[in-house]
Amino acid sequence: GKDKGLVKNAALEEQDAQNLEVVSFCKDTASLCSRFPHDDITINPGFVFSPVIAQRDGGGDNSHSVKVSIEISESQQPVTFTCDVSSPVELLISQTLCWVHDDLDKVDFSTYLLKVCGREEVLQNKHSLGSHEYVQNCRKWENEITLQLLSHSTMRRDLARSEEDDNSRINLEKHLGQVERPFKENVTRQGLADYLEGYHNQVNICLQNESTQYKTVDRVVQCVKNLCLALDEVETQAVTEAVKRLRHSVNLPRTHSPKLGSPSPGQPSISGSSPVEESIALLTKAVYDLAKLYLRSFCPPSVSFDSPPLPQAAAESEEVEGRSCKEASGTTDHLQFTLFALHGIPGNWVSSYEKYFLMCSLTHNGKNLFKPVHSKRVGTYKNFFYHIKWDELIIFPIAVAVLPLESVLSLTLFGVLNQNANGSPDSNKQRKAPEFLGKVSMPLFDFRRVLAGGTRLLCLWTSPLGAPAAAAAPTSSRRRLPTERIILQVDFPNTALDVLYVGPKQAPSPEPHTLEELDPDLRRKLEKICSRASNFGLKRSDHQLLWDHRLHCRRDHPSSLPKVLASAPSWDWASMAHIHSLLHHWPTLPLVTALELLDSKFADTEVRSVAVSWIEKSSDDELADYLPQLVQALKFECHLKNALVMFLLSRAQGNINITHHLYWLLKDAVQDPAWGRRYEQVLGALLCLCGSKLRAELDKQTQLVNLLGVVAERVRQAGGSARQVALQEGLENVQNFFHRNSCRLPLSPSLVAKELNIKACSFFSSNAVPLKLALINADPLGEEINVMFKVGEDLRQDMLALQMIRIMDRIWLQEGLDLRMVNFKCISTDKDKGMVELVPSSDTLRKIQVEYGVTGSFKDKPLAEWLRKYNPAEEEYEKASENFIYSCAGCCVATYVLGICDRHNDNIMLRSTGHMFHIDFGKFLGHAQMFGSFKRDRAPFVLTSDMAYVINGGERPTSRFQLFVDLCCQAYNLIRKNSGLFLNLLSLMTSSGLPELSGSQDLKYVFDALQPHNTDAEATIFFTRLIESSLGSIATKFNFFIHNLAQLRFSGLPANDEPILSFSPKTYTLKQDGRIVHASIFSFQKRYNPDKHYTYVVRVLREGQNEPQFVFRTFDEFQELHNKLTILFPLWKLPGFPNKMVLGRTHIKEVAAKRKLELNSYVHNLLRCSTEVTQCDLIYTFFHPIARDEKTEDLETTPRAPEPPLSPTSGRVEGEVKLSISYRNSTLFIMVMHIKDLVSEEGADPNPYVKTYLLPDPHKTSKRKTKITRKTRNPTFNEMLVYSGYSKETLGLRELQLSVLSAESLRENYFLGGIRLRLKDFDLSKETVKWYKLTTVPYF
Repeated sequence: GKDKGLVKNAALEEQDAQNLEVVSFCKDTASLCSRFPHDDITINPGFVFSPVIAQRDGGGDNSHSVKVSIEISESQQPVTFTCDVSSPVELLISQTLCWVHDDLDKVDFSTYLLKVCGREEVLQNKHSLGSHEYVQNCRKWENEITLQLLSHSTMRRDLARSEEDDNSRINLEKHLGQVERPFKENVTRQGLADYLEGYHNQVNICLQNESTQYKTVDRVVQCVKNLCLALDEVETQAVTEAVKRLRHSVNLPRTHSPKLGSPSPGQPSISGSSPVEESIALLTKAVYDLAKLYLRSFCPPSVSFDSPPLPQAAAESEEVEGRSCKEASGTTDHLQFTLFALHGIPGNWVSSYEKYFLMCSLTHNGKNLFKPVHSKRVGTYKNFFYHIKWDELIIFPIAVAVLPLESVLSLTLFGVLNQNANGSPDSNKQRKAPEFLGKVSMPLFDFRRVLAGGTRLLCLWTSPLGAPAAAAAPTSSRRRLPTERIILQVDFPNTALDVLYVGPKQAPSPEPHTLEELDPDLRRKLEKICSRASNFGLKRSDHQLLWDHRLHCRRDHPSSLPKVLASAPSWDWASMAHIHSLLHHWPTLPLVTALELLDSKFADTEVRSVAVSWIEKSSDDELADYLPQLVQALKFECHLKNALVMFLLSRAQGNINITHHLYWLLKDAVQDPAWGRRYEQVLGALLCLCGSKLRAELDKQTQLVNLLGVVAERVRQAGGSARQVALQEGLENVQNFFHRNSCRLPLSPSLVAKELNIKACSFFSSNAVPLKLALINADPLGEEINVMFKVGEDLRQDMLALQMIRIMDRIWLQEGLDLRMVNFKCISTDKDKGMVELVPSSDTLRKIQVEYGVTGSFKDKPLAEWLRKYNPAEEEYEKASENFIYSCAGCCVATYVLGICDRHNDNIMLRSTGHMFHIDFGKFLGHAQMFGSFKRDRAPFVLTSDMAYVINGGERPTSRFQLFVDLCCQAYNLIRKNSGLFLNLLSLMTSSGLPELSGSQDLKYVFDALQPHNTDAEATIFFTRLIESSLGSIATKFNFFIHNLAQLRFSGLPANDEPILSFSPKTYTLKQDGRIVHASIFSFQKRYNPDKHYTYVVRVLREGQNEPQFVFRTFDEFQELHNKLTILFPLWKLPGFPNKMVLGRTHIKEVAAKRKLELNSYVHNLLRCSTEVTQCDLIYTFFHPIARDEKTEDLETTPRAPEPPLSPTSGRVEGEVKLSISYRNSTLFIMVMHIKDLVSEEGADPNPYVKTYLLPDPHKTSKRKTKITRKTRNPTFNEMLVYSGYSKETLGLRELQLSVLSAESLRENYFLGGIRLRLKDFDLSKETVKWYKLTTVPYF
């Protein structure tokens, strides 16, 4: 049987045992490789370039010059220059060389580079110094810019590709050894050859001795069974029948053939061959067919196999690979196929489900082309193995001719649960709905554009949530066990001719100048639709309008292309001529718009290729910002080989930074249950292309991350003092790794570490117990690198949130708004593992506030005092508080737009330079954490009184708060201008498996947060209201308080006497005060300090006291008591608290009277709770008399109102008001923005509001008023006062009178100043925004 061994191996090398799509992809990858020869240093530098970010630099001349220190090997001392940030790097090089060389004629400047000290990266010579991210960060942190001058010959090129790399074959599997994959390894080609050799040996034994055939046939059958088992239990109809026939034939005499479908029924068999021989011949063919089918479905092609030429799409081409073919557009047959069977089903399915069915859908652009068809419901069968067999013909009544090229067939499997599995005979019980068990989809036309034919094996991807899948893997779901494959067999008709898709000829497109003009109403309507942020809420009529006027859109609104294409009424064969013609005549779109065309709603290959050709125009650094989305978009491509994948691989080939980030993104994507196989192939190609040195570097990083993962997991599992031991032991392993080699970090290829500084390593005490690692920089001129390594949390969401914040920052910087954002890096390195960059010199707000006691979060000064500690000089403190104002504004806008929830003082940080930033983005897009029965994050974003204290520079509002409001509103409006970008980026991530971003409802959160239908002025008003509601939100403060308390519980309550209620200086106990026998609400009183409010008189009687005590508490103080009780005790142990919401005014007698009754019932029920509640310190502290209770013992007195002053303070008027005045649609809009520096009366700040009239106005019908602001000389209003129905002519005759008044509760309101403006002096066609000085105009 030796010769047979050669034959059978040869059979497995034939074309029908190869995956031709992969063969073709490898060929394209090889030709890509040849476009990047190793000896061209411009495309193979072997080192990393420092990223460049374009930004518009604001500020005066002084902010434009920077001090640069340059290390030069020839001289001991570094050279220091002061130069302009806009000067090109080349200029800096030439200035430095002047310093070193006397004769510059012989020096070639272009061969020199400036390397960043402490980072393995080089500045880009053609770019300006200030455009480099490194330089921008140095300026932000006021760090020195330190560089090193090197020539190309001295610069280490240790990641460059070599000649050997250029000549090595593309083998996608070769370098995937380090990569964890979701499925268990397939049988290899060689493995199959070995199985087949065993099979042939058994066949030979069987045929040699006829007398023992009844035994040896069983062994042949056992061989076939083992082979099928190795092929994931796939057993084709042909194998089943051949086995049956073989078993039958053993018992037949040699003379006549069996009736079982023998080649020639009833005829004597040829040359006296036995029935067994004939059966074995049939079985051998069936086995080989199965082996080849399996190989071409799931296995990498033979390394030696060379691909056949591809079919031409031209009409003349009559054949594909030697087979004749016909065009699909002429094929009127309906689409049909046979659902044969599902192989390799898990054992527990057999006992759990009684019937199974498939839902077959035909889709394009993610929409159904026809309503889905259901198969019949069948149970399981057993031949060699359990399988589900339908053998059912499915017909879609839709002609092949009209199918779009990218039509996808999706098959979804459902299981009907066993009704009696739970042993209940009750037949009336609710029948459970069928359960989703898995799904698979395939393109109907293959990569050669040929319609599917013959048998297909499709690997079903099962949901990790599906009960069977979970039950099958009892070990924790975190340890990824490779899954067994479940394989669906679908048989397509075998036709004599291949059906080839050939697109229609492109239709001509009319020239833009021949278009007729639209009427103004229609033009405005079209403009409004085109300027919308997304397709959310577009009506059918809007889509119709866009499509009808697509040529106007092309001429006047080029960025509307995604909306126009989404409005195309059909994508069938005939429509493509118009769609493609429109596409090819469309003006080039920028990267941010082109990205939308890569979403799942655009399947068309041509649309996607054009989008990629537009994206190709962007630089590597711009592209790096959007890599996560581009990697996700690969799922929406129909085939492995496509324009997008070739573009990404070619960019990676010329840029190490891109290769590095792509590696980590693809390594993560390989775990995707549906698309993992495709991502494996792309990752395999990337690793073939990048060369052996970079490959070894990525391998090292992967080893490092695996080592750290083990340490972090051990530390997390250990408890108490064992943690420190686990940490030390683990770090020694990591240190051994570093003794062998230095290693770049996954966070960035330019960070190279040579060892750990073990003394400085530790762990954090939060739930996930992340490691804090201090790494020694491999560059002696660099500083220590600090990172955190985390296990047990999915960091992909953090990566996405940080990416969005970084892109927001880019947008602000490009518009000249520098909000001093802190951008730090974060990378998910594996399932629920990852690395985060630590920002130096920063602390959490909790740490800062706890320095000032546990209720630090209720005090106003901690942040200011902490900043003073690090910035003692007045000038430094001013700079730090300015950084705080700007960064706080950026954080408010970013966290609001992204709906970042679960904000407490442990995930907000402050740097000693005043920069505030957020960490830990486990909850976003409005998925707030619940606490008891209320959402913990009820404020739109975190803005607390201690933050306001830093912003204002004290307790009283100043014009600095107005700056803060203006920065927030400006930043918010800039993000709104780019709403489409953020919605597209998030939409591309909806299929990435993030639990909080799974569909349009999550995108809707961002859509609503961006207020896309509002004007900038309306959005400014909206955001100002948000700021006010956040500042007023005692909820945020409680959130912080709860977190402090939870953390203290975690680390034990403090021994020192910290106050537990914000209004009581100390904690009191039952022991100290005596048991409370009775407490009730006696009455209520009106108070005027600081503002009008009601206080409730509580009568308290204690054991052993004859006289009751009276204490005074406000409704908010009762609320605080209740909220803190809910922290200590479960809600079911406490009475319900009265609702805080009141319609209309809160501080009125009716409300107080109602609340008195509610609070009385609350106190009554509270004192009837269990003793652990009634005797706790919180309750005794609440009822303990405090200083203010002593002052108000006489319960009869009520305050008398003083006489109101007749005129304002000695008639002085000071201050200015900022207004925006604009006019559109017959309406005058007056936005009252800010007022600053108002006069204060006897040191008491006024309660300003604004009143306007349009004079002359005898009946006072034009009175408009803003709301009242409290106790401030620098109020912010951002309120719109509107006068509608006025023509420009009428307004030309009017004067606007504006008065500022102070609202007083105990006396008449008084006048603080005013202005009169003649409206004819304004150009009403545009907005006017300016400050006006207040004067003593006669008050109307």
